[in-house]
Amino acid sequence: MNWSKWILSVFLIIPASWTRVSRLNTAIEAAEKSYAETKYEESIQNHLVLVNEFEMRSSSLDFDLGLSHHYAQKTEEAAGYYDMATQSTDMALASFAFNQGGILLGNKKEYEAALSKFQSALIKNPLNEEARYNYELLARWLKRDEERKQQEQNKPEPSEFAKRKKAEADRFVEQFRFADALKVMEDALAQDETVAAYQDFMTTLKDVVEINEK
Repeated sequence: MNWSKWILSVFLIIPASWTRVSRLNTAIEAAEKSYAETKYEESIQNHLVLVNEFEMRSSSLDFDLGLSHHYAQKTEEAAGYYDMATQSTDMALASFAFNQGGILLGNKKEYEAALSKFQSALIKNPLNEEARYNYELLARWLKRDEERKQQEQNKPEPSEFAKRKKAEADRFVEQFRFADALKVMEDALAQDETVAAYQDFMTTLKDVVEINEK
């Protein structure tokens, strides 16, 4: 065997692999750098180089692409990448992806769907405190919103007496006499239950009075 030819062929092959590894490392560094510098459009392109040119596939790469699209205000694309990242076998990563998907849905006012995403995030990782906070906050808000809607539906039609008392309270408010305005409304409510139609107004007055008394 001509060993010199075999050795020469090895040296001809190895540099090509070295070059690819070097280019790959450079591409990874570029993707990380552009994201760290909040250059999100550039970050998207750099991460896509890893997918398209180097055929990299991973849930963490999907998540990074989701974040880059998210902060570049490309929410539909971000949602797709987050959804792919939720399939990760890494429970913490999948949890983060569900949480981010929930944030996108919350921003679109799709609250029930967002709540489901936050719940899935907690199922994947019960220690995800951000997801727990988002879930509890949104769940409480939805409950209060439902109660408010029911109150609106059951709100009585104010009588003429109630309207007069509301106008009287408004005049006190114009003079910054909030405690007097609240007393007018509370006394009126004791005489006429339809004054409850102005419950939100009375609640606001209570808050203002409490703050002023501190």
